[in-house]
Amino acid sequence: MNELFWFVMLLCNFALIMFSFRRWGKLGLFIWIPISVIVANIQVTKNVMLFGLEATLGNIVYATGFLATDILTEFYGKKESAKAVAIGFFSLLTMTVLMQVALFFEPASSDIAQPSLSVIFGLMPRIAFGSLVAYVISNLHDIWAFDFWKRKRPGRNTLWLRNNLSTFASQLIDTLVFTLIAFWGVYPTAVLIQIMLSTYLLKWVVAMLDTPFIYLARHWYENGKLPASPI
Repeated sequence: MNELFWFVMLLCNFALIMFSFRRWGKLGLFIWIPISVIVANIQVTKNVMLFGLEATLGNIVYATGFLATDILTEFYGKKESAKAVAIGFFSLLTMTVLMQVALFFEPASSDIAQPSLSVIFGLMPRIAFGSLVAYVISNLHDIWAFDFWKRKRPGRNTLWLRNNLSTFASQLIDTLVFTLIAFWGVYPTAVLIQIMLSTYLLKWVVAMLDTPFIYLARHWYENGKLPASPI
């Protein structure tokens, strides 16, 4: 059943990011970036079995961030993508700081949330640090790589190529950096390798399946179906 839920979540993420882009244009992508980063860093605390491998959640929503930056780079340029990455970085940092302060509050006798919050957000500093480092490195590489392939292979017919080449390499960087920082010493080596492998493979699948959506974004952009962005 996990595999079915995984595909349902995948479709939900694609539908939501495209709705956001169609409804608010460039602003919608700037909205989606912090959503994807924050949700992914909460979901990643949960381990599940997917396709026979132990995996963490959060891979889908995090991977859609690369789709958002690729769309921004393709239609609005590197500077706008870098701005979105900076917003995502600030959002994750802010959530981490505020939730760590929240854990210091003495709960009331009627409180039922503190133990659960402690379990989830008690892991957050290390996870957030790993995520911040991996996020910045991988997303800046993705922006650079997409722009590089756009200049080397411009045009509509090679959009799928630059989208996939930039994302595959960037997600490998992200997976290695994040997993080693966040989970080294937390899980046995065998489990860590499974998580690393499953994380990259699942992100790779998301990258392959997001190609039609970047073409849909191009169709909307070229045919004037997007609202004027206030930013």
